[in-house]
Amino acid sequence: MKIGFIGLGIMGKPMSKNLVKAGYQLVVNDFNQPNVEELVALGATAAKSASEVASLCEVIITMLPNSPHVRAVALGEKGLHETAKPGSILIDMSSIDPTESKAIGAVLKEKGMRMLDAPVSGGEPKAIDGTLSVMVGGDKKDFDEFYELLKHMAGSVTYVGELGAGNIAKLANQIVVALNISAVAEALTFAQKAGASPELVYQAIRGGLAGSTVMDAKAPLMLDRKFDPGFRIELHIKDLNNALNAGHSAEAPLPLTAQAMEILQVLKADGCQRDDHGAIVKYYEKLSNITLKR
Repeated sequence: MKIGFIGLGIMGKPMSKNLVKAGYQLVVNDFNQPNVEELVALGATAAKSASEVASLCEVIITMLPNSPHVRAVALGEKGLHETAKPGSILIDMSSIDPTESKAIGAVLKEKGMRMLDAPVSGGEPKAIDGTLSVMVGGDKKDFDEFYELLKHMAGSVTYVGELGAGNIAKLANQIVVALNISAVAEALTFAQKAGASPELVYQAIRGGLAGSTVMDAKAPLMLDRKFDPGFRIELHIKDLNNALNAGHSAEAPLPLTAQAMEILQVLKADGCQRDDHGAIVKYYEKLSNITLKR
């Protein structure tokens, strides 16, 4: 099967490499020419535009920064809609506003094209080792048809409902992650400020109800002050902005999400937008006038 892959960034490049390793023929497109050349060296074919990808492939995967980029690739000049074959499918694995997923899918449907929204969770390390979590919205028949394809990039692939539900699930995930990281950072800075060892407090509580995957992933990095990006603050800002927009559209209040967004905005103003989101601890360090340490 020949697969189109548009978007070879920090996530898309390793994901596309995993498809090449699985034996798929890829047609790739991205503004970053060195990344395109890297995939071509592995056997992929380069395309100059999204419309060229659609002319060559009936299955197109996109992994793009945000809603406007997906709309431009799908419906803009030299977009997929210009040359897409009837019955072809867009599997958008970007994390975007679910209302946009529905709107883009509706236009593509008029042109005879199917769509799944299939955002991912796990960051670059899991993109590299092919163990991402994928949340998929769209027609269940389409999900079943492309389940095996998605599994070559993922540890879990879960169907969550109609088109747009994939991104609703992803935004729910990002809300929980942001609030969990904030709670861990607040708790550890509290522990140190109050005179206890934050590392020993972490070890004491991680096995109880407070323990979580997020805590185990981020607390050691906070204690070691390692903020190299696994998932950048600026990307989490993008996701929470989409969550707040979707929440407002659905009349679903998100007060804690709004507070987390303001914390991230403070960090962005301090020049930390390209740090890992574990750097939320810097906000609490600033408030408490301490530097977290083991």
